[in-house]
Amino acid sequence: MSLRTLLATTGLLIATAGAAAAQGTLVYCSEGSPEGFDPALYTSGTTFDASSQTVYSRLVEFKTGTTEVVPGLAESWEVSEDGLEYTFKLRGDIPFHTTSFFTPSRTFNADDVIFTFERQLKDDHPFHTASGGTWEYFDGMSMGDLIASIEKVDDLTVKFKLNRTEAPFIANLAMDFASILSAEYADSLAAAGTPEMLNQEPVGTGPFQFVAYQKDAVIRYTKNPAYFRDGLPKLDNLIFAITPDASVRYQKLQAGECHVMPYPNPADLAEMSDSEDIVLKEQEGLNVGYLAYNTQVAPFDNPVVRKALNMAIDKQAIIDVVFQGAGQVAKNPIPPTMWSYNEAVTDDNYDPEAAKAMLAEAGVSDLDMKIWAMPVQRPYNPNARRMAELMQADFAEVGVDVEIVSYEWGEYLDRSKDVDRDGAVLLGWTGDNGDPDNFLAVLLGCDGVGGSNRAQWCYEPFEEIIQKAKTSSDAAERTALYEEAQVIFKEQAPWATIAHSVVFMPLRPEVEGYVVHPLGSHIFTEVSLAE
Repeated sequence: MSLRTLLATTGLLIATAGAAAAQGTLVYCSEGSPEGFDPALYTSGTTFDASSQTVYSRLVEFKTGTTEVVPGLAESWEVSEDGLEYTFKLRGDIPFHTTSFFTPSRTFNADDVIFTFERQLKDDHPFHTASGGTWEYFDGMSMGDLIASIEKVDDLTVKFKLNRTEAPFIANLAMDFASILSAEYADSLAAAGTPEMLNQEPVGTGPFQFVAYQKDAVIRYTKNPAYFRDGLPKLDNLIFAITPDASVRYQKLQAGECHVMPYPNPADLAEMSDSEDIVLKEQEGLNVGYLAYNTQVAPFDNPVVRKALNMAIDKQAIIDVVFQGAGQVAKNPIPPTMWSYNEAVTDDNYDPEAAKAMLAEAGVSDLDMKIWAMPVQRPYNPNARRMAELMQADFAEVGVDVEIVSYEWGEYLDRSKDVDRDGAVLLGWTGDNGDPDNFLAVLLGCDGVGGSNRAQWCYEPFEEIIQKAKTSSDAAERTALYEEAQVIFKEQAPWATIAHSVVFMPLRPEVEGYVVHPLGSHIFTEVSLAE
């Protein structure tokens, strides 16, 4: 099928989504374009929805709607007594997708597991630098230091040997970056001289097969008829209609042009709740929204300056205006629904006069700075531009002049990683595995500097605690360590913690089986459409 024919067909499907129920075609009005289709290269939920949650599978996976780890491509696993060896028994007879651009000659085996992780682990691997080679999660979680080797025991058995114990290791392997790719497909691309296509035309073992993508317009998938979970997926086709504007997404949902939309405008929630044509699901989010200072650039390298700026922000006004009350002020870098959350931490008071005095004490006057505002809606920030405007006004009250800047989403994420970046970045996080390490180490650890740690903050007392917590198998000890880490974070203030939000998911009434996932993914494996 030509791209022109595909888009014409897709346009027809989008225009008649309600009638498409009988054909099992669901249209999801997604909020943005994926950065690519190799999830190990990225950290964005938009990208994960379009890749790891559709095309790929992992050794272990999270049961939809929970943080419970269940078998995936591995049917079982064993851990050595010293916690340094993990042996996975793989499922047999699982084929990779057959597409217009690749036909596999063998089924999934240990070679694919080794390829998936060694390309991230080894600097000399042929695919280590493919498509930029920015392994944000792998590097940000110190996986390179953790994994000593990955060994093929036989075709259906693979063993990970670790350099140290790692409490969240199994849960980490259920994360998007650990999605299993086809080594055979990669070899064919290398032979053709097109390794970059691994990130553009994906092949996996997941519930849906990739058909085609037009940037900023549409992604089309079809059912994987050989998916290893019996009876799934229930849909025949899945279409991502990329619709960045929340108001337009809502109009399409009302008109029946799409079945599901994420990230509604908070101002529309009351009307959605009252509508007979919309089912509004909601769940307290495992998330945090924040403003990350670049702690390696003056004057933001001074914690007193960062603390003063935090005290200048009226966070309750942001909750009222931006979230329309559908959230709560954040004081810690992890959400209150997560274990080890430190209730005893005292938040920075909103006190412009004290903030002004602290800036003067630090020798800071006539400060000009930039605030970066995201171009897309996220669960932790439904309107970054408006949030930045409120902060701009707050900072003006203490003599700080703010310029608001933004970029296309992929460029925003890429440029914000720069250790020489100017100003402060609005971003946030939805938990990937239900473990505090996923917030504290990935977002604030030294290994994340230049990547997932947008504050570029490497503080040894904090680092020592989170690394110790990783290696402990004692839940009480880990809890105490993470509570202590939150105290240090608050004292050093690499971020202004802004909000934890409630997640809302509007659906058409004919959508059945959709579950709001606590880790933020939009999963359609078990979804069907009533006729």
